Amino acid sequence: MGVNLSKTVEQMRRFGGDLQDIEVKEAVGGMPKSMGDSVSALANGSGGLVILGLSEKLGFMPAPGFRARPIYDALSELCADRLVPPVRAHIDVMEFEGAEVVVGEIPELSPQDKPCYVASKGMYAGSFIRVGDGDRLLTRYEIDRLSEERSQPKHDLGIVEGACLEDLDEQLVGGLLARQREIHPRVFARLSDREALFALNVLGRSRDGEEGVTLAGLLALGTYPQHFYPRLTVSFACYPGTRRASETGVKFLDSQSMAGPIPAVLLDTMAAVRRNMRTGGRLQDGLRYDVPDYPLDAVRELVCNALMHRDYSPMGCGSQVQVNMYEDRLEVLSPGGLYGAVTVDSLGEVGASSTRNRYLSELLESTPYEGGGFVAENRGTGFQLVEEELRAADMEPPVIVDRPSLFSVTLRRRGSAAASLDEARDTGRQERRVRTEASGLSFPHRVDMAWHPSGSSLVVYETIRKMGEARPAEIASETRLPRSTVSYALKKLLEKGVIVVLDGSEAKNSPMRAYRLA
Repeated sequence: MGVNLSKTVEQMRRFGGDLQDIEVKEAVGGMPKSMGDSVSALANGSGGLVILGLSEKLGFMPAPGFRARPIYDALSELCADRLVPPVRAHIDVMEFEGAEVVVGEIPELSPQDKPCYVASKGMYAGSFIRVGDGDRLLTRYEIDRLSEERSQPKHDLGIVEGACLEDLDEQLVGGLLARQREIHPRVFARLSDREALFALNVLGRSRDGEEGVTLAGLLALGTYPQHFYPRLTVSFACYPGTRRASETGVKFLDSQSMAGPIPAVLLDTMAAVRRNMRTGGRLQDGLRYDVPDYPLDAVRELVCNALMHRDYSPMGCGSQVQVNMYEDRLEVLSPGGLYGAVTVDSLGEVGASSTRNRYLSELLESTPYEGGGFVAENRGTGFQLVEEELRAADMEPPVIVDRPSLFSVTLRRRGSAAASLDEARDTGRQERRVRTEASGLSFPHRVDMAWHPSGSSLVVYETIRKMGEARPAEIASETRLPRSTVSYALKKLLEKGVIVVLDGSEAKNSPMRAYRLA
């Protein structure tokens, strides 16, 4: 087990309580009844530790009267027999400050195995998630979204009650059919328009055999889908400060609800973002260029992804996508978390792609977009584009939050970060030179010497430098950054070769994996 127990306990003592991914119990006299809830919560989240035999009331000192052996057996039995699916925890008895404690490393379950729940309580009453240092019961909506990982959702293939061919936009339908006949002439050239729309899943049949328009067809090509689903919109709001509640009494600088088919919603949302962005100047080759707050191609990609990959289940259709602009950031929020094998850590990697709404995504590849081209590429490269656009603009990487009920991406506004970027680069160059000269060594060939950490990557880099070695939970606690942001920064720092995994550290997905500077 790669747990540095002394360091972990010292961190909790400084913090004054449990951490996001660590649950501590005295367990004197038996296994606490709530331990199943805690193991479920950690397995449904990012994994973590349970430490039994320490007293939080006594400042995380060994609990008087704790007996390690029976608690070790009880925790093993709990993980193996009282949780569904079983949790394959790594459990050990460790010596700490002259006493024995039981430490269990709880791995995160794969998306296909979630939710993990306490068998005696059932799935809807026994599935938990970690929030702060406590365990929160997952909602029915969150459990249903997690359960969808076990098979391909088909909500976008459902027939919309009351919708018919006349509810589709003729121009969009014509553009779709023309594109399909261009790229697949052997298939679609010999089909009538109606037959082609059935083949493309724009039209379908209900269980009773009645013909109708699918949800995917209505969203991509409908004249006004909101007649049937009033909340399938994008709500845009521009706030005067950094919070929704303004000290000036001005609630919005701009607010609009975008309706219509996805091509129109995307177009109108981008227009709202443009008119509320400021431009700054940048000198390049002796010329001054106007530079917007955010790379527009990156924003378009995020909004398009939100519309394409959001949750369209019956419960999800009651929520809209939100695009919020503040003084210092832009947020894109969509109902439902990441789907399939894609995780926050793998976003942007080549080959990392899973599609919740398969039929809608395929339609949007051939749905015309005003001004040329089509709505979406659907090649799994969208987040790579976002990263590249931000990197080219010398901006911080996005802050990502992924929960069963919500996925959000936040971009920090261009401005103060750009001014600190040169300083960060100079600092990075100087520190690398000092460390290299002092050691008499050169950097390994895999280190990208042209790249220097900035934004959250710089914060994580500095934290590892200060601590000597650190794991994600320690970095998140020290910096107050979201775990998703820490994971993203660690991935980038590893790719560039400025940090390495500590020798003997845990497997890739383990929360106990530790890092040090290269």
